[in-house]
Amino acid sequence: MKISDILTENLVATGLAGESKKEIIDAMIDLVATSPKVLDREKVRKAIFEREEIMSTGVGNGFAIPHGKTDAVTDIVAAFAVTASPIDYQSLDEKPVRLVFLLVGKDNLVGPHIKLLSRISRLMNKEEFRKRLLELKTPQEILEAFRHEEATYFEA
Repeated sequence: MKISDILTENLVATGLAGESKKEIIDAMIDLVATSPKVLDREKVRKAIFEREEIMSTGVGNGFAIPHGKTDAVTDIVAAFAVTASPIDYQSLDEKPVRLVFLLVGKDNLVGPHIKLLSRISRLMNKEEFRKRLLELKTPQEILEAFRHEEATYFEA
């Protein structure tokens, strides 16, 4: 499964407003809840915040990947955003976050969920790719960047 298979323009935001980690995660959950794959927004919220309590999903280099698994989705669903301003996310490297990828997996689809987390992490470890995402202005441009990066980075 590719990142570009699960992201659509309506699940990508640029200039996402928020002053705190909680506000940004809430905004991302609201964004992903627009998907017909989401059956219960509050159960999704609970799963994401429970995972966040275990350890911050701010993985470093200005990137966070809040995620969780729940029966409140019919299939894996995701959203991506560039925040309007840097957010203190309690990241592992203690640097603020601007790139946020929210991934919600169906509780019985553990394998695909972990594979997608790995794929997202590998892409976001590329400094040039992160810089390009920060410069793009529209959801369409961001989706195209993900498609292009996946095509050049991973075998088909």
